[in-house]
Amino acid sequence: MNSPPGKFEICFIGIYPVMAKAKSKPKHIAVAGNIGAGKTTLTEMLSKHYKWIPNFEDVDHNPYLMDFYEDMPRWSFNLQIYFLNSRLRQLVEIQKGTETVIQDRTIYEDANIFAPNLHEMGLMSKRDFDNYYHFFQTLKTLVQPPDLLIYLNASVPTLVGQIQKRGREYEENIRLDYLKKLNEYYNKWIGDYKEGKLLVIDVDKNKFAERDEDFGDIIRKVDAELYGLF
Repeated sequence: MNSPPGKFEICFIGIYPVMAKAKSKPKHIAVAGNIGAGKTTLTEMLSKHYKWIPNFEDVDHNPYLMDFYEDMPRWSFNLQIYFLNSRLRQLVEIQKGTETVIQDRTIYEDANIFAPNLHEMGLMSKRDFDNYYHFFQTLKTLVQPPDLLIYLNASVPTLVGQIQKRGREYEENIRLDYLKKLNEYYNKWIGDYKEGKLLVIDVDKNKFAERDEDFGDIIRKVDAELYGLF
């Protein structure tokens, strides 16, 4: 598939008008979804197709992740602060940059899904949650939302299947009730999302990593949202 055309403007060489490609404003695209939904895979595929700069969640070098899955109450606050700081740093770099960037997971998910879920499940104290959430509200005023949010919606069986397929050691002990509650928070957040353009992909039906036609469907929808094509 060819990447979509950019905007064009008329300029003149001598007395003859010609169409010259205009430099478009860099965009920020974000991919959101539960653990195992396929965010990293879709980020890789879209960045390759559009020649966007990919910005991945650094799970391999996270100093808290393995400890968190073994003892959630002890490490929940530390983990959420680490993610918040990491994603804020990414956003600052994205907004200062001159290239279109696609980001694997958003700063909104930490505050609207993971932290509230940990608190509700008794895995983060009210004091820690209130401190964290007020800190997030302050930071949110410093950054802009993405130009397009792509949400990968997947059922728990689909999430479990994809988690098992990728075989990350620290994810072996993820509880099913944890994934289920995260899905509930995701659905509420997406239902109330008003920050900008939103594209929802049903991962139970759309197997974009396995079927070219499914990935093509996502491309057409992204083109429509970002470029007004199709």
